[in-house]
Amino acid sequence: MERKPLVGITADLTQIGAHASHTVGDKYVAAIVDGAQALAMVLPALGERQSTDDVLDAVDGLLFTGSYSNVEPHLYGGEPSAPGTKHDPARDATTLPLLRAAIVAGVPVLAVCRGFQELNVVFGGTLHQHVHDVPGLADHREDDDAPLDTQYGPAHVVRLTPGGKLHALAGGRDEVHVNSLHKQGIARLGAGLAIEAVAPDGLIEAVSVADAPAFALAVQWHPEWRHAQNPLSSAIFRAFGDACRARRAARARAMAAAALA
Repeated sequence: MERKPLVGITADLTQIGAHASHTVGDKYVAAIVDGAQALAMVLPALGERQSTDDVLDAVDGLLFTGSYSNVEPHLYGGEPSAPGTKHDPARDATTLPLLRAAIVAGVPVLAVCRGFQELNVVFGGTLHQHVHDVPGLADHREDDDAPLDTQYGPAHVVRLTPGGKLHALAGGRDEVHVNSLHKQGIARLGAGLAIEAVAPDGLIEAVSVADAPAFALAVQWHPEWRHAQNPLSSAIFRAFGDACRARRAARARAMAAAALA
């Protein structure tokens, strides 16, 4: 019986009561277990306390999650954040080095919301800290007082790049509806990233890594939310899971060949 691939899911470092805790939303775990058909492992935000090489050696894929925190702006040359902005330097110290190393090593990567923004920063891009304050751009935030089903409901369409990875996963559709729960977004696109989807106001909503040796896709919206009810979300997690299975199989073959040598 073929063993399932192991997917590391990036955690936030948060305070729960008196205790520092590494937390991951259940929706991400469910999407990996049920959507990607993989084993889920919470990856704590420990920075250099766990080596990137050791992490990459342990996993068959990585999911970089969304978060209530924002990437520290000094990491992309941005202005200091507004007072009260939530940051997570432990997560930054973990995810940013891990992202590029994973892509170079051929570890499949799926990045969502904050993860999407992290990928852009890693490749030298910049972020709008408040998209809703940028002339010409829409307000992409959710209504915090609305029920979750409303917050995560379809908010706007995105135009998919013809011939792109998302275009193929969407069965050749030119537009799809997505949810929208973010106040930050891409300002300058990172070098080596290919645009996969754009919102009606021109904001980039999805990218892939152009020359990545394995699956490397990032989206600004949240496909993990009730993924089984959305054809594109299901296709994204299925394709990511397939890429993780391919990596696991390739590593098993390499180990078997090494044992026989």
